[in-house]
Amino acid sequence: MSKRSPAQAEGRQWGSTPRTRRVLLNAAREVFAEQGYSQASIADVVERAGSSVGSLYHHFGGKSELFLALWHEHQRTHEEAASQAVARRREAGETDTTELFCAGARAFLEGSWLRRDLALLFFSGDGPPEFEVMKRRRGGEWVAQNDVLLALPDTPLDRVYAAMLTSLIGEGARQVAAAPNRRQANRTIEAVLQYARRLLVAGPWRPEEN
Repeated sequence: MSKRSPAQAEGRQWGSTPRTRRVLLNAAREVFAEQGYSQASIADVVERAGSSVGSLYHHFGGKSELFLALWHEHQRTHEEAASQAVARRREAGETDTTELFCAGARAFLEGSWLRRDLALLFFSGDGPPEFEVMKRRRGGEWVAQNDVLLALPDTPLDRVYAAMLTSLIGEGARQVAAAPNRRQANRTIEAVLQYARRLLVAGPWRPEEN
């Protein structure tokens, strides 16, 4: 039987890509949450993962790509949880847009507590240079999705209204993640939803017609 070369052995290790990626992402989550993006190093991540620098670069390309992979996963989990919460309410017969919006918002806020280490990391402002642009773009996408959910007309005033609601949930998520305990997180979630309900009941402002 022929002996595998080091390159072949490394290729075999990289063959289990999903598992290797998961181990590296979990290690990066711990290191970034503890040290922040700027202070963390590739060496810290691979040591925590029990992996190699070559494996990390093979799967992610570098530290910034690893950070952004975590963020995309965090956002995807948020979106899936909110969409599923809204879908469950619709399947139960709910048609009121206020209730549907609050169901999705609650799921989003709950996720910010459950993954508070990531939420605080991404709210910290410490990330690769392109991260802020990506966050702003994603924020615009959330506004557009809320526009659709609330069946709002495509006008400047309605877009401002949707942006206000979206920003409320976003800032609420920050406060939930920063809560010192679950009890305070729950109180913050309920407060955010009550503020949202007040805006939703009032509806978008309409100028008086002369």
